[in-house]
Amino acid sequence: MAVEAGGTLALRPIRIALAALSAVLLMALMGITVVDVAGRYLFNSPVFGATELTELVLAAVIFSGLPAVCLDDGHVTVRLFTARLGPRGKAVELAIARLITAAALGVIAWRLAIQGMRTASYGEVTTYLRLPVGPIAYTAAALCTVSALLTLTLVAMRAGRGGTATSV
Repeated sequence: MAVEAGGTLALRPIRIALAALSAVLLMALMGITVVDVAGRYLFNSPVFGATELTELVLAAVIFSGLPAVCLDDGHVTVRLFTARLGPRGKAVELAIARLITAAALGVIAWRLAIQGMRTASYGEVTTYLRLPVGPIAYTAAALCTVSALLTLTLVAMRAGRGGTATSV
């Protein structure tokens, strides 16, 4: 786990809760898919709204897992030009990467919030299940905001140690 040493104890329960939530949602996604496929091919009776449920649960998996990925520094990285940096250079690189990540997540959260306001004002609902779309976008925006704040917290934790903390 790439959570900063010393901050591990404070942030570990958040990470574990989010990972557990993602695992439960993945199991629900698997269950929906299995029941839908079995119903479709064995009984000629698919689950009503299974496509929408799959889309919504998949979005929930992605956005609930995002803060855990941020806490783990689990984003995909390519280090073509920075592989030979010393410890100080790597610390600067990590801080810059985290700041860019937090900024990108902030922009995504902002746009999702705007989309949520727009869909809520129209009263938009899903096609089959008639679920309101606005709260879904608001929840995704909130989880992106949490992810951005957690990423900034990791930057601050490292800066508070003078850039000397190591990843575990």
